[in-house]
Amino acid sequence: MRLIYCSKVTSRFKTDDIDQILEKSRKRNKDENITGVLCFNRKYFLQCIEGSREAINNAYHRILQDPRHDHIILLGYTQIPHREFTTWQMAFIPEKKITDEINLKYSNNRDFDPFTMNGESTYQMLVELSNNVTAI
Repeated sequence: MRLIYCSKVTSRFKTDDIDQILEKSRKRNKDENITGVLCFNRKYFLQCIEGSREAINNAYHRILQDPRHDHIILLGYTQIPHREFTTWQMAFIPEKKITDEINLKYSNNRDFDPFTMNGESTYQMLVELSNNVTAI
């Protein structure tokens, strides 16, 4: 299964939370055979996770409970023939990688706002952005 969602950062999010989120996610995802990628720009999260139906559903329920973000929107949940992000427990795409050119290619404006994008365009953007990420 592949699940893609976006959300908005809340006031409960602190600067060093992203490192904690990545560390905890990578450990748990390894244990649960989940792979994926997280894109973050201090306003929004955009994440894609892949794995078994049970593992993805359990992960999504945990994600929904995290108070560091809200307005969680499910952009895609689909069966897939193979994983796209096989080498990452959780790849991270920082804000500096999200360029105007990438935004214009996959959305209607230069600003990164996954709430204005559809599931397929967010997926294609994450694939393109992840091509330059070191495996973790």
